[in-house]
Amino acid sequence: MAKRGGHRTTGPELTREAVLRFIAENPDRATKREIARAFEVKGESRNELKDIIADLQAEGALAGNRRSYSRPGALPDVTVLEIRRRDDDGGLLAEPPGWEEDSQGPRPVFVVRQNERTATAGVGDRILAKLDQEAPEGPTASVIRVLEKKQTLALGVFRAAPGGGGRIEPVERRALEYAIGPADTGGARSGDLVEVEPLDRGRAGLPRGRVVTVIGSLGSERAISTIALHAHSIPHIFPRGVLTEAEAAGDRAFGPEHEDWRALPLVTIDPADAKDHDDAVHAARDHDPSNPGGMVLTVAIADVSWYVRPGSRLDEEARLRGNSVYFPDRVVPMLPERISNDLCSLRPEVDRPALAVRMVISAEGRKVKHSFHRVLMRSHARLAYQDAQAAIDGRESPVSPAIVNTVLRPLWTAYGLLRQARTERQPLDLDLPEKKIVLDEHGRVERVVVPDRLDAHRLIEEFMILANVAAAEALEARRQALIYRVHDAPSLAKLEALRDFLRTLDISLARSGSLRPAHFNGILAEVRAGEHEHLVNEIVLRTQSQAIYSPENLGHFGLNLMRYAHFTSPIRRYADLVVHRALVAALGLGEGGLTKEEEARLTETADEISKAERRAMAAERETVDRLIAHHLAERVGDQFDGRITGVTKSGLFVSLPGFGADGFIPISTLGHEYFDFDEAAHSLVGSRSGTGFRLGDAVEVKLVEAIPLAGSMQFQMLSEPRPLGRSTSSFHKTKLRPSGRPRGKPPKNVAGRVRKKR
Repeated sequence: MAKRGGHRTTGPELTREAVLRFIAENPDRATKREIARAFEVKGESRNELKDIIADLQAEGALAGNRRSYSRPGALPDVTVLEIRRRDDDGGLLAEPPGWEEDSQGPRPVFVVRQNERTATAGVGDRILAKLDQEAPEGPTASVIRVLEKKQTLALGVFRAAPGGGGRIEPVERRALEYAIGPADTGGARSGDLVEVEPLDRGRAGLPRGRVVTVIGSLGSERAISTIALHAHSIPHIFPRGVLTEAEAAGDRAFGPEHEDWRALPLVTIDPADAKDHDDAVHAARDHDPSNPGGMVLTVAIADVSWYVRPGSRLDEEARLRGNSVYFPDRVVPMLPERISNDLCSLRPEVDRPALAVRMVISAEGRKVKHSFHRVLMRSHARLAYQDAQAAIDGRESPVSPAIVNTVLRPLWTAYGLLRQARTERQPLDLDLPEKKIVLDEHGRVERVVVPDRLDAHRLIEEFMILANVAAAEALEARRQALIYRVHDAPSLAKLEALRDFLRTLDISLARSGSLRPAHFNGILAEVRAGEHEHLVNEIVLRTQSQAIYSPENLGHFGLNLMRYAHFTSPIRRYADLVVHRALVAALGLGEGGLTKEEEARLTETADEISKAERRAMAAERETVDRLIAHHLAERVGDQFDGRITGVTKSGLFVSLPGFGADGFIPISTLGHEYFDFDEAAHSLVGSRSGTGFRLGDAVEVKLVEAIPLAGSMQFQMLSEPRPLGRSTSSFHKTKLRPSGRPRGKPPKNVAGRVRKKR
């Protein structure tokens, strides 16, 4: 017990050495408040602590401020770091926060070592790490845990100012601009895409920032997709160690577990511009007299598990990425090209290892039995969808007659049986064609096309679905844990909203507690070829739940399947690689199977790869938005045919089908009366006229603004509102001046609120 400043305390003795020891041992608690709490400092003793800290700082033994203290130039073995950027190999680089180079010397930088916790860390995160400052490769940090998931770095374009410094033009909607001082430009030149560390906001003007990374010139062809990569922290550069492992993977000889299937005429059918070919198919008549009219289908998938082993750097990187990301101008692969485009690409007349499933189907297209095999195969032909379809239709095609007769015709016969079973199964049948952006040689948008949907596409799709079902069933039969692809039924709230909407069209939706896809298909059939077809397809799509990965089987509502696992694309989806390993382990197919450690982490893995999938989808969507906005930026003032794809209380979202573009029309520009936001009918209705706009309406609009960096566009409505009737359930009203601007503050009982009808 000691006495200080007239106050008695039972805490540890307050000395210079004790304060320094506490700061070294508790870097994440090294604040003045935490130090005072640890030493039970109260009353006048606070002055003693203040003097100790001031003396230590004056002597250079302590750095920082009351928010965070540290030992200058001597970091403890365990400390807090902030991940600031990636190096040229794609590795994460971290620095101690609050480091003052003037008083503490050069800023230390640590390479974050790959481990199971690294997968959850990204640029901008704060981590607790164990340091190894004597490592042969240089100072390294091993993640103990992620303390704070916070994107502290902003992304923007540097615009230089005449007198030095400049400002940051943000690339994200509603993001802040930053003022950059002359000493904080980081060598950026005007037009460079940069990452910025926010400093302080100040009392006036723009918040200040410091350029920490110069990503590259915005004028480059890949700049727009680069924005998405950095905005979403998507790893896109393979570390050297990963590439080294990929190169060495080819030295792994095939084993006795690989059955020799090289004589079987398997073929690949892919898009004409595909660079990797990871699935091959074959079909033949079943000669078993107990299965008259049945067929034997074979799906062979590149054996990625043979080359990418659990615990390897290749595996860690694939798990970190989760999936390949597809942009109009490039692909960011999950695995290096040595694996995805070479060793695991099923090239014609080249021996390749594969995991194959042989499935026997009945004359009605139902799967009777299946078996999995680890094989050595040789593709007999590489076909494009269009060429295969032309050949089977009897049109001119480069496909040889031998392949047409011995391979394609049996495949189409099998597809006919599967199509029959699909019709009976009744999966969700939404008609929402996918658009494809075609770029010119300079990486600019040339046109947007809707590729023809061919039977060749549907054939491969049905074969893959059946193989995925077989994988899930085989693993369940062996009581082997796996990752399912699950799609839950729509929530009750979404179903009720859909029911309210359909009521506005005089269409009923059954209140049965066991709604199946067939119920939705009946509604879609009812509106097919009518004026509400597009609208109803959109609303039914929005009613559905999001598909995810899970070690628990919830079934797949959209496909109307009880069990379903992704098995057919292990070079671009980590979930499929896990399923391959599970099959290898459960069926005793040799090396590279799922380990007990991996099995214990399946819940964590499923969650991480589901997040990676959503991340990739967001990045792909934003890149398309930016490309289209850039493409149309020179056409401000032009008129376009569009379709309303979203209705909110603040305005309308409109898509330009011919361009794949989306933009917004503020409600304040629509007309000269109050507008009701009818939530159930997805419409804005004039309260006086009863006319307005509804989701799915074809409209004519004028482009009034395009911001390529943000990927945003604003339109002006040119079409006249049409009769819609009155609101049905909920609404939001806005009063408009004749000029189209809001007229003061509307009555309290009308404006600015959503009012539910009881």
